[in-house]
Amino acid sequence: MNEFISAIGFCNRTGKGDLSSLDASLREIADTGADACEIGIYGEEIISGGRVIEDRLQCVADITRKYSFKKLSLHGQIVSNFMDRQHHDLQKKVVRAMLELCDRLGAGILVHHSGAAQLAAGESAADLDKMERDALAEMSDIAKGYGVRIALENIFTTETGQYRQTPSQVAETVRSIGSDNVVALIDFSHAYIEATHRGLDFREQLRAMAPVAGHLHVHDSFGLPYSMNRFYHPAEATALGIGDLHLPIGWGDIPWDDIFAELIFLPDTALIMEINAERFADQQPASLERARRLATVVGLRSAA
Repeated sequence: MNEFISAIGFCNRTGKGDLSSLDASLREIADTGADACEIGIYGEEIISGGRVIEDRLQCVADITRKYSFKKLSLHGQIVSNFMDRQHHDLQKKVVRAMLELCDRLGAGILVHHSGAAQLAAGESAADLDKMERDALAEMSDIAKGYGVRIALENIFTTETGQYRQTPSQVAETVRSIGSDNVVALIDFSHAYIEATHRGLDFREQLRAMAPVAGHLHVHDSFGLPYSMNRFYHPAEATALGIGDLHLPIGWGDIPWDDIFAELIFLPDTALIMEINAERFADQQPASLERARRLATVVGLRSAA
């Protein structure tokens, strides 16, 4: 590893809420030789009404302390959305609890999805941007107290008429906060899909994010938006190449070598492969080796 990409690993298999699969899923990641792990904590029923459930937290702590990952991150709620007018206070309450979980479990990163909404009458995109930025600034102060980074992840448009920031706009949001405790999270496949959808230059969007990126989600796709979404099995979407596929590195057509040959990220960035473990466990060793080579390219170039 190097000063820019300091650890590489996988996200775990998100549980059903009863903690039954957490230990086994972390063991699977540790057994690959990965030194980073991202826990889908949103699926483990630890927060209720914005409050941490103490006995469940203790169970998770007992499990995680068995493993000596160099970097541990928590993935916040998939529905996290600081552009959610109706549930804005509840959204912030949950993120506060998630930051507490990070502190108590020794996780240095909380992944938080960038916002989205339908514009209301008389409302502008700038209004939604301000709502999100004000909330992030408030959360950044809490994160600072815990020594945690909030990693703001770029997402792709999911509904007709939806307002969603582009990857470069997500970077602008991070810069506007002006806090070391709020960084960008580049999800390369999400950026590819959104660039295709909007007719943007995919590589330019990545270049805009990289200088403020402190966390990476790596998984492959073909950058095709959901022109159809009814599949009888996930393998059918893979065969067609449609959507957010979470494929092993090299299964899609993202030009990983070219991308990592030019981008530099913030120091101490973790690279997490969001590769579907239930379907692609056999592909994890090859993906880990490929990711390590990509990190080495970044390190050699920065040293030069």
